[in-house]
Amino acid sequence: METKTLENLPLNDIVKLSGMPPKNAVGFTGYPRAHPSEKDKLLLIYDPLGVNPSLMEFKVEDVLFVEDIPQAVTENGTGIPLVRIWVRRGARGVLLEPFEVQDPIQFVNKARDHKGHILIE
Repeated sequence: METKTLENLPLNDIVKLSGMPPKNAVGFTGYPRAHPSEKDKLLLIYDPLGVNPSLMEFKVEDVLFVEDIPQAVTENGTGIPLVRIWVRRGARGVLLEPFEVQDPIQFVNKARDHKGHILIE
């Protein structure tokens, strides 16, 4: 069985602008990763060191602005490069919801919990 891993998303593939973020965008902070199969999309691990990290998916064309922010550091001292991406207001994103593999499936309901916890910049 072949194992695939996600690769770092080269941020130069997304246009970085100088100045202020556009007013017609919403900011999300996290760890960007290349989408494993769709080159026109990116994955963002929101709150990667938090209690409930989330995986978000956006179309690259909807990302209007990217800011580098200070790295997060794990307990063992490994740095995690973080960015704030500004996504076009009205664009569609996907929030992947975790579940426990049981019979029947036990949804963790994280998407509903996140509704009030995702910090919109």
